[in-house]
Amino acid sequence: MYRERASSIRHTVAWVASATAAAEDHRILPDGCMDLLWHRGELVVAGPDTVAHVATWTPKAGHAGLRFGAGVGPRVIGVPAHAVRDQRIPLSDLWPADHVRRFTEQVAASKRPVEALESIASERLRDSSPPDPIGSLLLGRLASVRRIGALAEDAGLSARQLYRRSLDALGYGPKTFARIMRMNHALDLCRAGRSAADAASVAGYADQAHFARDVKALTGVTLTALLTSP
Repeated sequence: MYRERASSIRHTVAWVASATAAAEDHRILPDGCMDLLWHRGELVVAGPDTVAHVATWTPKAGHAGLRFGAGVGPRVIGVPAHAVRDQRIPLSDLWPADHVRRFTEQVAASKRPVEALESIASERLRDSSPPDPIGSLLLGRLASVRRIGALAEDAGLSARQLYRRSLDALGYGPKTFARIMRMNHALDLCRAGRSAADAASVAGYADQAHFARDVKALTGVTLTALLTSP
């Protein structure tokens, strides 16, 4: 069982998940986001992935999280996104022990852990520096990411500055971010009923074969297997 909703925190999705009768493995696709997780009674940070990650949900052990997009994650967690890329790290490795202990008790005592996570994240954001607009810029200009020089010029940055700020905010350079978001866009179109060929064209792939190659490289399974999995 998986449910999600828009969070009160901008560019953030709140979600809860659990298995029904037996442990379940779920393939989590790269999406350019960082997560703050409540996992088996522990607060964990999930960095932005470059390839799919398989997560195991267990019965009677609720899992909840906040998925931070557009560079929100580094402001909440307090580290650049690339520092935790492709990692699952206990929050206690990143924050002072007394803070983590207080927040862990807060989430454990709540009947709605995801709302407790939102409270923690909101508290962190109140004390953080203003957001770097680079995340929102890249989200709004994905079609232009192939022309990094022009995108950087529009932002008043050098290509190197754009790359470094993209790493800090999103965990990847602009081209990798665009590749991941393009794949997810095409997959969403397929799940909405579009053919793979049509989805590939709309999302900006050269052809369906190009789409299929990206899916296999980024998720570890074929396009057909991914679309038919539960």
